[in-house]
Formats: sequence, structure tokens, C-alpha cells
Amino acid sequence: MQELPRKDHSEADAKRLTERRKSQHLDICLNERVESRLTTGLERYRFRHQALPEIDYAEIRTDTVFLGRKLKVPFLVSSMTGGMGAALDINRNLAVMAQQRGWALGVGSMRAAIEHPELIGSFQVRAYAPDIPILANLGAVQLNYGFGAEACMRAIERIGADALVLHLNSLQEVFQPEGNTNFRGLLKRIRELCARMPVPVGVKEVGWGIGADTADRLLEAGVAFVDVAGAGGTSWSQVEKLRSSDPVGRAAAEAFADWGIPTADCLREVKERRPDAVLIASGGLAGGVDAAKCLALGAHLAGFGRSLLRSAVTSEEALLALAERLERELRAAMFGIGSASLGELRGTDRLIRIQA
Repeated sequence: MQELPRKDHSEADAKRLTERRKSQHLDICLNERVESRLTTGLERYRFRHQALPEIDYAEIRTDTVFLGRKLKVPFLVSSMTGGMGAALDINRNLAVMAQQRGWALGVGSMRAAIEHPELIGSFQVRAYAPDIPILANLGAVQLNYGFGAEACMRAIERIGADALVLHLNSLQEVFQPEGNTNFRGLLKRIRELCARMPVPVGVKEVGWGIGADTADRLLEAGVAFVDVAGAGGTSWSQVEKLRSSDPVGRAAAEAFADWGIPTADCLREVKERRPDAVLIASGGLAGGVDAAKCLALGAHLAGFGRSLLRSAVTSEEALLALAERLERELRAAMFGIGSASLGELRGTDRLIRIQA
């Protein structure tokens, strides 16, 4: 299927429009209130304190392996930005931090770089992060608009990625003026892509959540891991509302400010349906205690996105300090319940669901 034509625009115009869209997204996420009106649901869970943990805090282990690479902590920089000049400094800071602290790293949507190869530079961060897992990223819907295995492999090869993440953003596409909304038959295309790709393919939402039924279909199709990316953090209908000059579109987008499946609910139900699935938890995580809750609910990694963005824009030092704080919160939570390893944290019986 061919890419939808861009009417009345030259290639240079199309590139400028892409960069403008990316810049608007970044500016809105940094400066506007775009949080979902839903919460993550993690506030409904509490750890039961262990006053006598019987472990040495200094010996707590948070190391893990993801995509065949070692991580010091089970944290992921969630996909955020790229495809414009300002994104290079942000992605470089994120990559330096992830390398030093031992996190995994996802880049922003690479559609812009596939359509306009001269924009690839803002995604090329492997030189700053030689040892950690890096995830390339494309919108799953682009498989219905001319992107096939060859385009996906270009995305992976151009940044030295270890895997590809396809993001699902149906409601964002509906409210985005430039949106692509043909999601028909997409599961079949995802299945075909998984069969052809020489690297793992994962799927993530962008903040409305993946429930058990969808995760089940994706895993049956050959997806290697699922990032539930639940509601409770950034709402991309709110972001697109603020980009729009159409009053009807803005009003319609506002109606979806409380849409989605909270992050905790996604994790709980997917884990119950598919206990052996490799899961990433993202969507509104506020800190290391939230990450610990997600790991106790069954996640393999906890992803942080917009909560890192301000520090990533400020400086490398600010971002490293924030990362250290998040890691310390995770270790303190593990100490507080007497879990000396991630295996013990995932198997803990000390995470209590508070009854409404």
C-alpha cells in the first residue's frame, strides 16, 4: 500500500511540516498540562513494610538482562523525541545517562527519518551508549501506509538498534491533523513483520494502555515483548488538542482526557492472562516506588518518559541526578520489604491492593 500523498507540498515542505510537528509536540509536553485525568492506579497499591528485612542494603541486586544485554537497573527511557534539531541534544543526554546508569533506551518515532533520511542524525545515539539495549521505534499504522520489513530494517540498522518497537496510537492519529487512521488488518501485518524480522519486535501503546485481550493477540502474532503504556501519564489527545486550530476537533479531543486503561490495571490483567510474557510498564510512573510496584505486579522493566524530559533538556548532570534518585527509591523500596533481588521483588507477597 502506498504512502498517502502530501497534496500541494514539495519534499522540502513536507520535511518542514514534519519538523514543525515534532517541535510542537516537544514544546507542548514541556510547557503545557497534558496529563490524563485518570491516575495510573498504582496509588491503589501499597507495600507492607518489613521492619526486620534481614538483608544488607549494600547487597541489593537490581541488575537484569534485556535483549541479551546487561542492565544495572530494570529501567527504560521510554520513546520520546527525534526528527528535529533540538532532539539531538535531548537524545544525547538520555543516551549518556542510560549508558552510565545501565538503563535501556527507546528513541522517538523514526518515521520522519525514513521519509527524510537527512533527519536521522537526531536518532543516532549508539556512539554515546555502546553497551545498552536501544529500541528503534515506528508507528504500527505505518505498516498500512507503505512501510514494510525493509523500511523497518533501515530504522534498526541506521541507529544500531537491538529491537524494533511498534507503537499503537489510534486516538492520537484521529485527533492529529496529519493523522493516519486506517488500522484495518494491522494485526496480520504485525504477524508478517515479526516472522520476517531478524531482531525482536515489541509493541507499545502511547498512554491509553494495552489490555489482556490485545496483549494476547499480539503475543500470539509473534511479538517478543509488550509495553502496556497505560493511562495516568501524558494524554496524546490533549497534546493534539493543543496543536489543533479546529474548534470542533479541540472540543472532541477534550472528551478523551479521561480515556484509557490505567497502568496498574493493564499489568495485572495481562500478567494474569499471560504469566510468562515479557512486559514493560510505562505510563505515568512518578518515581522509583511506582517502578517497584510495577515490577512486583509482573513487569520486567519500568519505563520513564516525560518525567525525564525536563531534566534531559536542562543538562546531562540534571538527568544523571534524577536517574540516581529513581534508582535509590527502587532500592529503598526493595529494602523496605526485604527483597534482595528483582526475582524476590517480582515474587513478593508484600504488595497489597487497597480496597476502594
